[in-house]
Amino acid sequence: MPKSQLAPVRIATVDNVLSKGQKTFNRQIQQIEKLRSRLAAWDTATISYQKKYTQELLPLLEAATGLQVKLVHSLDRAATQKGMTRTERRALGELIVDLAGHLLDERDDAELKVIYNKHSRCDYDSEIAAEAQSMKDIIEDVFGFDLGDDANVESPDDLMQRAQAQFEKQQAHFEAEEQAREERRANRKKSPKQLEKEARAEADAKQVNQSIREIYRKLASALHPDRELDPQERIRKTALMQRINQAYDKQNLLQLLELQLELEHIDRNAIGRLDEGRLRHYNVILKKQIAELEHEAMRVEAMFCSQFGIAPFAVVKPETVMRDLAGEIAHMRDANREMEQDLRALEDAKGVKAWLKKLRHRQPYDDFDDCPF
Repeated sequence: MPKSQLAPVRIATVDNVLSKGQKTFNRQIQQIEKLRSRLAAWDTATISYQKKYTQELLPLLEAATGLQVKLVHSLDRAATQKGMTRTERRALGELIVDLAGHLLDERDDAELKVIYNKHSRCDYDSEIAAEAQSMKDIIEDVFGFDLGDDANVESPDDLMQRAQAQFEKQQAHFEAEEQAREERRANRKKSPKQLEKEARAEADAKQVNQSIREIYRKLASALHPDRELDPQERIRKTALMQRINQAYDKQNLLQLLELQLELEHIDRNAIGRLDEGRLRHYNVILKKQIAELEHEAMRVEAMFCSQFGIAPFAVVKPETVMRDLAGEIAHMRDANREMEQDLRALEDAKGVKAWLKKLRHRQPYDDFDDCPF
């Protein structure tokens, strides 16, 4: 979303006095401007991040995978070398199973699978099948679903699709029941207070729509390109009408007000002269716009995390993502250099022993992505 270049909308302070509605209007305008700026910042940051991620980080990640595969083969050879103690062979076997298992989760490699099976003393494919069956049992037990005897337990995607179908079926049933309850409530005789509340809400909704419609009609009446004889001016007005129509379709009050100011259809004091009733309706519309922009900001951030493999609940900011990426690139370079050193150390039994001893003194890691090898 490009940052708005339209005229800023504000209610000017007169003698340092603003009504409650005017203060709310200004505060909500400020919130919208901040959210617009945040979305614009994400647009800019995503373009720069994508370029640096593709050109610098992805090659390092691919190189890391290649080094990890080489490391598994080196560890496998080291485990068969003469002079290794039983404890050292067991330690090498555990490292092989851990590293090869993570690699096999991401890629199908027959040679890695043979090495994994040799050191884990069980079959990788059988383990995956058992885990899939366990996943099916857990889903059925926790949610009360029946995924069916024909469910392909070897395919997590198939299990999740079946679970999603059950969720949707359950949700449809819930919505049908809720609709039936609403219909029963609607058919009951309503009290005078309920009728009054509904009438007031309906009247407010009409006024809110009317507020936007009035601004739109004034702009459209003054700018309609079909009434313009000059070709160049018709082009300009056509572009303006497109912006006006887009703002109206989205019920974007702020953008319509900005266009009014830009086209000098109102002066900056006109908004300050609005009566409290009309201002209240404007504030209702602006509050809705804030909610929509907040939702859009959350969606953009979630998509960013998903696109670049960032944990979904991580705190990401457009102002800091490039700095974070630079740190990750530096970390991956260091990790790859360390793996290259490890590969050289594993060329003979003496080096393997020294490497294992060194590994015991390294800080332990819980997450595979940060593992020291």
